[in-house]
Amino acid sequence: MTPRHSSGHGTGGSGRPRASSRGMLAEAAGELFLEQTYAGTTVDDIARRAGVSRATFFNYFSSKSDLLWLEVDESLAAFPAMLAAADDDVEPMAAVLAAVLRLADGFGPERLPLAVTQVELMGTDDELQASALPRFLAVVRQVALAIARRSGDDPDGLLPRAAATAVVGAAVAAAGVWARAGVGRGPLRPVVRDAVEPVCAGFAAALANR
Repeated sequence: MTPRHSSGHGTGGSGRPRASSRGMLAEAAGELFLEQTYAGTTVDDIARRAGVSRATFFNYFSSKSDLLWLEVDESLAAFPAMLAAADDDVEPMAAVLAAVLRLADGFGPERLPLAVTQVELMGTDDELQASALPRFLAVVRQVALAIARRSGDDPDGLLPRAAATAVVGAAVAAAGVWARAGVGRGPLRPVVRDAVEPVCAGFAAALANR
């Protein structure tokens, strides 16, 4: 799990700069999940390994499972802006495809959440499934809103919701295949494009032929 530093001031429980606490917690969690599994690791274990207090942990993460999604969550925070980046006259599904591919560009063989590639060793499969659902639904909502804004539809209408769910599902499937490819995996973008482009093409036709 790649350390990601965030800004801040003051010190953690060990006197280390608080600015580095988030990254140290992520690194400590990755080590501990590999050593003693996800289920066998507590928040206190992670804080102790990182040299910060339990309170400091909760300054950065609302739960232990958030550590599994650290880099994904950081990337998804910028996704609404990516969806809105295309010009207003760009067709809805073309804008969605461009945003999804731009999001995929942020990941590569050197930037992949460790829990995704070490599920069995870490014992995180059940937790990943449980914590994935709210993230999946949030992204579906963002995509449905983007489609509806460009098409003039209700974001809770059938086509925007169906299109958004299909797009996000295809992207998740692509990411899973890519993650399991091991050390020989290449960039994520082409895999996502192969999965998502046909979905976008199909729904672009459906929106145009109503």
